Amino acid sequence: MIPTAAPARYAVTGHLMSHGTETPDGIVAVEGNRIFFAGKATEFAFLEDSASFELRNSPAGTIIIPGLIDLHCHGAVGGDFPSADSEAIGKAIEFLHRSGTTTLLASLVTAKREDMLASARVLSEFAVRGDLAGIHAEGPFLSDVRCGAQDPAFLSDPDPDFIDALIEASSGQLRTMTYAPERANSDALVEQLVSQGVVPSLGHTDADAAMVTASLELAREELGSAGVDGFTERPTITHLFNGMPPLHHRAPGPVAACLELAAARKIIVELIADGVHLDPVTVRTVFNLVGAESIALVTDSMAAAGLQDGEYSLGPAQVTVANGQARLSSNGSLAGGTATMLGVLRSAVAGGVPLGDAIVSATSVPAEVLGLIDEAGRLHQGFAADLLLLDQDLTLLQVVRNGETIYEVSV
Repeated sequence: MIPTAAPARYAVTGHLMSHGTETPDGIVAVEGNRIFFAGKATEFAFLEDSASFELRNSPAGTIIIPGLIDLHCHGAVGGDFPSADSEAIGKAIEFLHRSGTTTLLASLVTAKREDMLASARVLSEFAVRGDLAGIHAEGPFLSDVRCGAQDPAFLSDPDPDFIDALIEASSGQLRTMTYAPERANSDALVEQLVSQGVVPSLGHTDADAAMVTASLELAREELGSAGVDGFTERPTITHLFNGMPPLHHRAPGPVAACLELAAARKIIVELIADGVHLDPVTVRTVFNLVGAESIALVTDSMAAAGLQDGEYSLGPAQVTVANGQARLSSNGSLAGGTATMLGVLRSAVAGGVPLGDAIVSATSVPAEVLGLIDEAGRLHQGFAADLLLLDQDLTLLQVVRNGETIYEVSV
């Protein structure tokens, strides 16, 4: 019998920031792919077997945070998740992991149904082996008026047969789906999604405030009665402000309804805090109004993330990236982002969001949406050993995923 190697055991020091708490003289001990201990270094020293861990002292000022989690991402470094190009998708995932996004959903866009199914089949393979946390379908049941970069030729009312086919093609890895509540049979769609373990995410909508509120209350009710262990009870909003009418004092629309429900901790709103999709003042204001626990920072990144300006694809659409802004070549509409999650975190902080709040919205809140609240998104005993080591400027020093260092700055 071949002996099994003992799991790696090491402990790294730093200023811990996780789920709203800080530990200035902290330590994270890793055993295999799990966190063995996270807390004060002095407390760790008193543990019976602490001496068996290899001690790795970080440079002064090092901040340790949980690995970042992205709920809305279409690709990176030339890889377009909707493309069904397995090699390019693999490179995109590897880049995102090494950039600090240790957990992510791969987002589809509205396209021909056979193309969406083909993409889901390829992406499900990555999800099944743990490279992805699942799949997000952005469409096709969206508003024609607020479709943004989604191709209006392929939009439609909800179709239960297509949902069943998409879930089958995804091998059960479909985690979230964006929908517009004004589409016919949207209530039935919400019920069907929740019954299959998929979180409804309202977005790309032109509905009024009353319709948005009613749909989200239904989604909350369905999620609350689903009875699935770890399943969130809060529906999400796909990139608040983007893909919906602006807030107006005589026509409050989706934005007002979503802010009110988020402030009551009934929903979670996505914010693309990249400095392009939203003004930093808007991001800071939403944090102040609804709190970090009701916000999930996302990138909405596409194939150009990590690359220079140029011409790229987003599903069936052609996109031109200039000065880091991705826009449809046909009409200039914003077409996804080019920032990583760490870039979004930095932008939010630069705009006045406290670092601790931004970390919560980039880690533990999206973990809740994915049903990973007891698995990822925090520095906590028994959780996945996903860590980022940052300097005081939030520059990435090291990425640990499942206990393994996958990126480290060369000294």
